[in-house]
Amino acid sequence: MTQDTIPIIHPPRIGLPVMLSVPHAGRAYDPAVIARSTQGQRALETLEDPLVDRLMWRAFAAGIGGVVQPVPRAVIDCNRRPDEVDPAAIRHIAPLPVGPRAQHGLGIIASRTRRHGALWRQPIERDEFQRRLDRIYWPYHRAVETMLDQLAIDHGQALLLDMHSMPARRPGEARIVIGDRHGSSAASWLSQAAAGAFRDAGLTVALNDPYAGGAISERHGRPSDGRHALQIEIDRSLYLAADQRSPAATFDRLAAILSSIAVSLGEHLASRQWDVAAE
Repeated sequence: MTQDTIPIIHPPRIGLPVMLSVPHAGRAYDPAVIARSTQGQRALETLEDPLVDRLMWRAFAAGIGGVVQPVPRAVIDCNRRPDEVDPAAIRHIAPLPVGPRAQHGLGIIASRTRRHGALWRQPIERDEFQRRLDRIYWPYHRAVETMLDQLAIDHGQALLLDMHSMPARRPGEARIVIGDRHGSSAASWLSQAAAGAFRDAGLTVALNDPYAGGAISERHGRPSDGRHALQIEIDRSLYLAADQRSPAATFDRLAAILSSIAVSLGEHLASRQWDVAAE
């Protein structure tokens, strides 16, 4: 079984060197995927970043380009490296889990969650894993790379905002977490500009704690080549109702804030590139 779906592409139209990635909002579950699960679709939905693709609607309408993964994260996680594997999810793939996230069941194929325990009746075969890489994972990364490279060619530099959500934070904790992989996926001045933009919007911000960025930022963020990548984690209580599945009354306000910040960061990067070129 392989759920084949090409990524959704929003071509850039605004003339700014910024784009979005939404890898974890897919919610179109193939019946065969649900049949393999131990506890049904509701358990698999807990892996999602709920409605983050819809939260980006104002940014896409404004002309910010982007790539959206419609396949659920339960099928394959595009924000993990292909070697972040767990033998509980993929048969005969490795003698031991690779990396701390895979050890906790959240590798490239998630095997379990803290709340629901084991997600699957049995591991998938290695050839099925390879098919998911070939037909879902790599097409997504190629689409991101193609758009980011073209923006960098057109503008000299480009910024990828990899959009995610996180569980509701405790009082006093930051409502937005920006990850630049501790300075390796984006220039520090750009990370600070992003943090300042969110603070100006009235939101509390942390950098790299507890989320520093995953495989998307690692693969596509190359500041020395003019490709910057920031992972943005958004507190779900900022835009979801109490059921954690439907929009709250604040949904559209946050969508407008995110669109404005994406545009301002694109303008900031464009002006910075212009200043460097003029020196």
